[in-house]
Amino acid sequence: MRLTLVKRWLVGPPMPLAQARHERLSKRIALAVFSSDVLSSVAYATEEILLVLVLAGSAAARLDIPIALSITALLAIVTISYQQTIHAYPSGGGSYIVARANLGTVPGLVAAAALLVDYVLTVSVSVAAGVAAVTSALPELATHKVVLGVVCVAGIALGNIRGVRESGRIFAVPTYFFLASFGVLIVSGFYRLLTGSLPIAEPPPMEAVEPLGWFLVLRAFSSGCTAMTGTEAISNGIPAFKPPESRNASITLGWMAAILAVIFVGITVLSSKLGILPMESETVVSQIARRLFGTGLMYYLIQAATALILILAANTSFADFPRLSSLLARDRFVPRQFANLGERLVFSNGILVLAGFAALLLVVFGGDTHALIPLYAVGVFISFTLSQSGMVRHWWVERGAGWGRRLAINGVGATATAIVTLIIAVTKFTHGAWIVVLVIPILVATFMAMSRHYEEVAHGLSLEGFDSPPEFHHTVLVLVGDVHRGVVRAVQYARTLAPTAAVRGVYVETDPARTARIEEKWSRWGLGVPLVVLTSPYRSLLRPLLDYIEHIQARGDDQIVTIVLPEFLPRKWWQHVLHNQTALLVKGALLFRRNIVVADVPYHLKR
Repeated sequence: MRLTLVKRWLVGPPMPLAQARHERLSKRIALAVFSSDVLSSVAYATEEILLVLVLAGSAAARLDIPIALSITALLAIVTISYQQTIHAYPSGGGSYIVARANLGTVPGLVAAAALLVDYVLTVSVSVAAGVAAVTSALPELATHKVVLGVVCVAGIALGNIRGVRESGRIFAVPTYFFLASFGVLIVSGFYRLLTGSLPIAEPPPMEAVEPLGWFLVLRAFSSGCTAMTGTEAISNGIPAFKPPESRNASITLGWMAAILAVIFVGITVLSSKLGILPMESETVVSQIARRLFGTGLMYYLIQAATALILILAANTSFADFPRLSSLLARDRFVPRQFANLGERLVFSNGILVLAGFAALLLVVFGGDTHALIPLYAVGVFISFTLSQSGMVRHWWVERGAGWGRRLAINGVGATATAIVTLIIAVTKFTHGAWIVVLVIPILVATFMAMSRHYEEVAHGLSLEGFDSPPEFHHTVLVLVGDVHRGVVRAVQYARTLAPTAAVRGVYVETDPARTARIEEKWSRWGLGVPLVVLTSPYRSLLRPLLDYIEHIQARGDDQIVTIVLPEFLPRKWWQHVLHNQTALLVKGALLFRRNIVVADVPYHLKR
């Protein structure tokens, strides 16, 4: 009862299924729920570009603006492509659905595996970057960043388990606080740039450790592409929007892309003009804010907004990972539990699994954003490519008005994202991307194995070609360790299952001195049921019992044996550890044996 009350306090009361339609999101709330990931990435995308460029010396940092503009152009291509996907698949045009419907099962599963991996990494990277923003302003907390990260993941998971609309309200305020704060930062910075009051500076001199070449530039480009992770979230979550779903989702995607482009390019230009380079102890955004506003109130507001949006950006994954898992469960590629709606009308199992894996990554990588980034973006660009390739085939097959123009748009999107996928995989392979490249096929193989299992189960349970069921010869065995009230109750129950002649008590003799006393008590309280005594010279309970069951079943496949287990239950939960767990041992030994039924008969002690 107490646990139930705690759960109600944390999660809230159950919701009726009819409430699901009222849990739909408006465009304003959906922007916060689905866009926090992609919007928050501007807090570290510029820094990731610079971290690679400065390997060729501080002068190479000037390439950050052209790289940022190239990524923005790619963002425009992907956004327009996904807007077409949203209208073509109004029930949810995620990469898995589009790729599986148009390219086949395996490409669909590759897209799903890539997205699932990316969602886990999104949570880990976002939370790690958010904690880094906090420790930039409060360096004394740096030694606790892993603990802070795990606590943040748990808090976001709890917010999502409470329900879609409630989590949307929770995360809308920080998102709009972030947009307002960064709006002030960029407007102030560009106003001072245009009026000549911006303290323009050259970046501090840094010695080159690598030559500046195309490979380094491409590696910087691939690092900056982390700014685009999360772009596909809205197309995955179309059913969460209020009607008309497709129109609202498409408009929200346009808003998101425009805001992202402005903030990303703005941050990159300001960092370049201010001569800012990455520092181990302070983020690029923190340096920009400190140069513009000093260390006053506005600086801390921007740091607080950055930390909040980064930590809560994980909410995008908590919205999409469970939904994608439920689709895979519906198609029998992952355990069916992922398709179950919880009491608050969310896929609670998916939320809990995502939180567990993300917390594990934070612990394994020490909560270090730069250690996690090389694993990032590979998965999402694989899914981009498969989704857009699927849309090309969709338009080619469906045709219809304007199909040529639509095919060309998605074709450009597929080509561009395929090239970027190759760039990211090659340039980041030795820096950790190999892990993702290895994990994705392992996941796909796992999905296929689960699917084969479900097919085998369905075939084994099918009534196709099934003749009339055979007659059973039923034997009921009551397992006796002593003779007490619980055993008498179990014998009463056993007699209701079969004629008395087919019911037997079974006592495994491990101590011959007790046998006579057991037989004497059984003669008085056995209710006319015969008692079989099995000798066990080596004091093993299971082996003689299993041998006796096999002796019965040797008569034919029509022999069904029911094992009745008397169990007495103490009033207090902790008192269970004071007694032998014989029933649990027997159930474990008999679990996978054919034609055996195990029945527990509990006897509740009153004191």
